[in-house]
Amino acid sequence: MNKLETFFNLHQQDKPLILPNAWDAASARIIEDQGALAIATTSAGVAWGLGHRDGHILPVSLLAQVAQSITRVIKIPLSIDFENGYSDNAKVVAENIKALLDAGIVGINLEDGRDSPDVLSAKISAIKSVVESRGSRLFINARTDVYLAGLVPAEEAVNEVIKRAKLYKDAGADGLFVPVITDEGEIAQIAQNVSLPLNVMAMPGLGNADELGALGVKRLSAGAWITQIAFQTTAKLAKAFLTEGDSAVFEEDAMSGAMLQELFADK
Repeated sequence: MNKLETFFNLHQQDKPLILPNAWDAASARIIEDQGALAIATTSAGVAWGLGHRDGHILPVSLLAQVAQSITRVIKIPLSIDFENGYSDNAKVVAENIKALLDAGIVGINLEDGRDSPDVLSAKISAIKSVVESRGSRLFINARTDVYLAGLVPAEEAVNEVIKRAKLYKDAGADGLFVPVITDEGEIAQIAQNVSLPLNVMAMPGLGNADELGALGVKRLSAGAWITQIAFQTTAKLAKAFLTEGDSAVFEEDAMSGAMLQELFADK
């Protein structure tokens, strides 16, 4: 089974596919070494790591370089957070995906944000056409920001997600991502009424993978949490070292240089 088939199949299991999102080749390789079955990136982490703000700003050429650097060092499938495709124009988005396909990715996240659902549907269709012209497939995880951006009143959120999901599926989406949703009843209702694998994001108060699987969730993402904690740890250690210049601050648990060298041997 190749990486593409593997990635699609990972969304059909009873227990959700767990994705501790990476932001560069090193984090991806480390996550793979911890037992991940696939790698997905966080757009925020990738952008910050390259010195950009998150939010449709990152040059696609840099994103393609990140994808290439990750596929070079891992053996498992890679899905890239493609944000909004980095354009409002579906034709431009279709052009933008080509460099990522060349890098060997098997999936993307593509978000609607505050745009009309028709805009994302057009982008999905355009990307599908490019992929099919290459005789291949790509797992398009359609992200709807109904909850994240509070696009409708709370009592209308479930129905709005279901409505958008049907549009995105008709356009060719393979999965549905609903970040920041935490209510079990609402998660179950969406899972029962949407014929796409449901992806949710780790949030305080959210159940664990087994509990989410029982609700119908097929994919659980870390989002930018690991990146943010790693960056906060960097700030904490740097501040402590700058304050006194005391090497004792580095007595905290650290991965050994030898282990890191081994992770990247012959890559």
